[in-house]
Amino acid sequence: MLFTTKEAAAYLRLATPTLERFRLTGNGPAFCKMGDKAVRYREADLDDWVASRLRKSTSDQGEA
Repeated sequence: MLFTTKEAAAYLRLATPTLERFRLTGNGPAFCKMGDKAVRYREADLDDWVASRLRKSTSDQGEA
């Protein structure tokens, strides 16, 4: 299933501008460019991105 930016943001419970900013900075989930303006997100990529952000404590910086 492919999500629009708005749908992906809702799925992640983020504001749409936050997800757009993550896309610009490279800090967000993988996405597909479907043309000049169309961007889509795969559900699996959204889930993988969430999983990569899991931490066990506030001092845990994640894997390098």
